[in-house]
Amino acid sequence: MPIQSLISRPSFEENPKLAKPASKLRTLLISIEKKGIPASVESKINEIMTGVNEFPGPDPLLIKQIKLAKTSILKLLEKELNIFPKNHFQTQWMALGMSVFGLPMGVAFGLSFGNLAFLGIGIPFGMAIGIAVGNSKDKEVEKEGRQLDWGGE
Repeated sequence: MPIQSLISRPSFEENPKLAKPASKLRTLLISIEKKGIPASVESKINEIMTGVNEFPGPDPLLIKQIKLAKTSILKLLEKELNIFPKNHFQTQWMALGMSVFGLPMGVAFGLSFGNLAFLGIGIPFGMAIGIAVGNSKDKEVEKEGRQLDWGGE
């Protein structure tokens, strides 16, 4: 059973704010089809897409609906199949690195120099650590064949 695609509407071409999320959702669905997933997950994705295609609301609400559908599909793939989009862990660990490693390092720098204005020095170090850890996790997922060929977060 193929995955249901996003039905085109005239407002997709008229409204650029609507065209961008619609394009991202279309490319996500195409990359999922290339990956080859079980029929049970395909049916859940088709249920989500039916809700988007039959949405009767105005464009601003449709934008929210499309973004919600994209997020729901990505969470479903992560939960059911352990499939992640490109750079998923890099973005996740970058934020973690800044908060978990960077801020404590910044506090240590600030206290050692006697001036808490140096608090921000640790954040780039934490970001670099987070990106490095995230990249290694992304490479591991790619090696195992659990990476979705889609990077349009």
